[in-house]
Amino acid sequence: MVRRHELTDAQWRKIEPLLPGNGKPGGQWADHRKVINGVLFRARTGVPWPDLPERYGPWQTVYERHRRWSADGTWQAVLEELQIEADAGDPDGALAGRAGRQEWAVNIDSTSCRAHQHAAGAPRKPPTDHPQKRGGAREEADGREALGRSRGGLTSKVHLLSDDRARPLHWLTSPGQRGDSPVFALVLDGLRIRRRGPGRPRSRPDRVRGDKACSSRDNRAYLRRRGIKATIAQPDDQRLHRKRRGRAGGRPPAFDKAQYRRRNAVEQCVNKWKQFRAVATRYDKRDYIFNGTLTVTAIVIWLRDTVQEPSETA
Repeated sequence: MVRRHELTDAQWRKIEPLLPGNGKPGGQWADHRKVINGVLFRARTGVPWPDLPERYGPWQTVYERHRRWSADGTWQAVLEELQIEADAGDPDGALAGRAGRQEWAVNIDSTSCRAHQHAAGAPRKPPTDHPQKRGGAREEADGREALGRSRGGLTSKVHLLSDDRARPLHWLTSPGQRGDSPVFALVLDGLRIRRRGPGRPRSRPDRVRGDKACSSRDNRAYLRRRGIKATIAQPDDQRLHRKRRGRAGGRPPAFDKAQYRRRNAVEQCVNKWKQFRAVATRYDKRDYIFNGTLTVTAIVIWLRDTVQEPSETA
């Protein structure tokens, strides 16, 4: 019997081939499905790891599997495979613009996640299998464990891209006080939808939709250099400043109101994500484990959108 917050049989059949085999030689991993259901139960309810129901097995096993797969990229690999499959067979072009299809538009926004007191206090020395930061943009974006102190206390911020079906494509985490505009280019630079077979990943959407927090001269210039159309609302102060400069202020940026209305897909994506209490409130001390929680819940969002249950096809 499938319980609440657990994978259905159809969803399990979809991801089972994407999971790794047994662990180190001589050892046998516990049942993947039972462990993943334990991870999802914790993500949905926000329950502390030691309080997981016994039906999922020892909580240490569930936590360690989640921590390991967050560190070695297993969760991310599963999500990428779901995106690749959706891209290859996407009937309405929500992921990729091709000949005869609508343009590939992405929506950008951010959401703050209040950090529980248990999320603070991570040791400065990371574990041995901690994923090494690649430096540069990523390291600048997240800081120490992506925790920051803002007016409401400790918070983390998730800067995300979604498609028009409210599915998360890519995201970065940062301290909660970090603004949206400085991370705009970093988020778009990280967008990679790999192809099925040869070919470079899709990394340049046709259009980006964003709210006023993304409006800046640098961000618009960045999109022009990459040949990406911008549908970004302009704040009143920028509009007034341009008018005060007269002819020197230049032309107003193009803005399509009909396109901008479709930006609410990213807000719908945030609403789906925050149905998981371990996303709405951060409990993970380590940034890479919190990103693992974001990834496994993103997998569920993609599965719910792409997997047809038997009752739906009858």
